[in-house]
Amino acid sequence: MSRRCELTGKGPMVGNNSSHANNKTRRRYLPNLNDTTLQSETLGRGIKLRISAAALRSVDHRGGLDAFLAKAKDSELSDRALKVKKEIAKAQAANA
Repeated sequence: MSRRCELTGKGPMVGNNSSHANNKTRRRYLPNLNDTTLQSETLGRGIKLRISAAALRSVDHRGGLDAFLAKAKDSELSDRALKVKKEIAKAQAANA
């Protein structure tokens, strides 16, 4: 399983550990990923995603999963999230 957020595309970054003697060794900074189930109002069910804690706050700020996916760029979304986005758009078009 890749260490990449399914909604924002946030992944590992690289940098240096710096010892007390100022020796530098390479290290990875991993994103804070959580397995969460987000509720979609349009679909009326939960969707399991592996997203970062920052993305979870962004989803809440934008007013839920449906609103977040409507504004999200397709290039940042994972294949699963992109499939859900299209499902939601199709359901909203059918209801309107």
